[in-house]
Amino acid sequence: MKPLQTIGAFTATLAVVFGAAYGIGAAFGSGSPPSRPAAHGEAHAETTNPATAEPVRLTPAGLQVSESGYTLDLETRSLSAGRPGTLRLTVRDAHGDPVTAYETEHTKQLHLIVASRDLTAYRHLHPTRDPDGTWSTPVDLPAAGSYRVFADFRPAGAQEGLTLGSDLTVTGRYEATAPPPPSATTTVDGYTVTLGGSLEAGAESDLTFTVERDGRPVTALQPYLGAYGHLVALRSGDLAYLHVHPHDEAEDGRTSGPDVSFAATTPSAGTYRLFLDFKAGDTVHTAAFTVRTGH
Repeated sequence: MKPLQTIGAFTATLAVVFGAAYGIGAAFGSGSPPSRPAAHGEAHAETTNPATAEPVRLTPAGLQVSESGYTLDLETRSLSAGRPGTLRLTVRDAHGDPVTAYETEHTKQLHLIVASRDLTAYRHLHPTRDPDGTWSTPVDLPAAGSYRVFADFRPAGAQEGLTLGSDLTVTGRYEATAPPPPSATTTVDGYTVTLGGSLEAGAESDLTFTVERDGRPVTALQPYLGAYGHLVALRSGDLAYLHVHPHDEAEDGRTSGPDVSFAATTPSAGTYRLFLDFKAGDTVHTAAFTVRTGH
């Protein structure tokens, strides 16, 4: 085990540890807003899925702090590890004014994802919005290090949703960690979740998660965010955020399981972390997987 270090005193060390991620992210404005917002559709490379002939967006989300005239203004830049804190942010339009009208997507107007750059810590949060456009939510992050904050939303009247990202520092005593090696099975809160399917670079992939408990299929998965599961995929290195869509919507008051299926579009070969949120027993559980793409 490497000796512990103090974040506040070893900023240069962290810069080396996360240098590759920052270098890639900086090209897309991962820290402070760029001098101008990215124009609509700018730097959005596309290819065609040979199976469906549908366009596939290869430029992943979350690498930019500004896009299509909208900017993520993360007011909270630092928190303390292991201590309750509050994240505050505002989405601003091309004039710098707070956005106060949103479409509802997956039962929420804004989804907030917080992940450590080593992809070992993850939070899916649902902040509340003040009338002035400021979003806020309590959060308690377990370990010191560099984190990425993703705001996933669709402004009122917009044709497409956006995912904007910004950096957050969590101070405290830092110890380098690495995500678990790839595995098709993980256990969380007594539930065993098995991943079926594989990620294929540059194409849409079908993924199915099967939930079991004590060796028996769980057939009482409860609706969560309009489906029977919610999946976030992040690329190791730059933490590119992949848009993932469930195959089936949940029916109010009805349970399902043990399978939950998604379609995920992977922009490149590499290593990804998948975070599956599912609800069972009136509690939301998060199963995490490390996955490498096929070529």
